[in-house]
Amino acid sequence: MKQLKQHKIAIISSEFWKDIVESLEKHCILSLEKNGIQKEKIDVFRVPGSLEIPIIAKKVAQKNIYSIIVVFGVIHKGKTYHFELISNECARGCMDVSLQYEIPIIYEVLSVYNIKDAKDRAVDNNKNKGVEAAKAAIEMINLIQKI
Repeated sequence: MKQLKQHKIAIISSEFWKDIVESLEKHCILSLEKNGIQKEKIDVFRVPGSLEIPIIAKKVAQKNIYSIIVVFGVIHKGKTYHFELISNECARGCMDVSLQYEIPIIYEVLSVYNIKDAKDRAVDNNKNKGVEAAKAAIEMINLIQKI
């Protein structure tokens, strides 16, 4: 089995709600490093918004060099149907890519009704969803190696 340090990880982050997303990304990278993933094996791709995540996930998956793709974004409910469209299509697009290319996509695009809920998930502790994403990524790498 490959050691963790040999695996490449792609992170795709939305620029929308940048301060929250950057906290998720930062905590994910720190957690991956603490668990043996070398920083130079982590590539970060930034997209304008969450709807652009699936196409970049597909381009990344096509390279066939990454063990895991982690995606971060924040989608906030406003007064229009836009929230549902972006949330549903981002999730569906990521799942389609994951199944088509047989690469796990750790999905931490936070769809929230109140922006405070997203901020609460990006705090500086182990409850940060970036830490959870790193844990899920490592668990999936280990599980796939066993299969």
